[in-house]
Amino acid sequence: MTKDELLKLYNMDLDELLELSSKYVSENVEFCSIVNARNGKCSQNCKYCAQSSHYRTDIETYPLIETEKVIKAAQEAKSNHADRFAVVTSGKTPAEEDFDKVVDLIKAVNDVEGIKSCASIGILDDEMAKALSEAGLKRFHHNINTCRSYYSSVCTTHTYEDRINTCKLVKKYGMELCCGVILGMGETIEQRVEMAMELAEIQPESIPINILMPIPQTPFENYHDKIDEENILRTLAIFKIANPKSVLRFCGGRMRLSDENQKKALKTCVEGILIGNYLTTVGKNPEDDIKTINELGKKLK
Repeated sequence: MTKDELLKLYNMDLDELLELSSKYVSENVEFCSIVNARNGKCSQNCKYCAQSSHYRTDIETYPLIETEKVIKAAQEAKSNHADRFAVVTSGKTPAEEDFDKVVDLIKAVNDVEGIKSCASIGILDDEMAKALSEAGLKRFHHNINTCRSYYSSVCTTHTYEDRINTCKLVKKYGMELCCGVILGMGETIEQRVEMAMELAEIQPESIPINILMPIPQTPFENYHDKIDEENILRTLAIFKIANPKSVLRFCGGRMRLSDENQKKALKTCVEGILIGNYLTTVGKNPEDDIKTINELGKKLK
């Protein structure tokens, strides 16, 4: 669909828009989970991020965690009905001294029965992407975060093209791609539609939807009112319509939606949930998510 067509849909009656997007939604809901395997001290200046070394957010920082902790977290994720588990590290790109250790962590996750491995470890080069694929990594997560036209307003230490290149490498080496956005960072409605269209070009298997949770001491600390619940729902519907074969996934910041609107989204456009807590923000108890899925008559995949 063209940008004008999607904008017209974006501005139609909300109930009619959600009814339209619901035509592309299955009755299944997927659970995934993550482990924050290295935290803080990131060299990049992403204006939303608590882990950037450019801002004094006073978060806890720590190096790569032990394999035993990753295995335990993966097993706990499985007990909460997640079938995918991601190793997540801070930083622009994997540090050379850590990369082999990350590969070992991915292999350890693969050894947990019933769990598919995922990783979110930054910008890749060809050699890294190949090594991850050979290690058996099933899916790689790398967000575009926002559209091309707004990217320099969010980060200047790397480019939108850097992220797209990593997405292309993931697909080149046969891994699935998880690629999404953060809503509410000051983008316009038109730019939200641009995000939907740019993701349609990338064709990720999974599209994680994050909603900005403003972090004190970051440049976006006062961005509490850049998007409201109605516009979040409108954006989700447009993303689903533009990407009918991709699984839209609730991730960080979904707690900015009321329980009623979270249910409405799960009924009409969202088919996945990152359960538990997130990297630097609080999530939801998996038992509550299971209860919601049952109430909606959905099936846990």
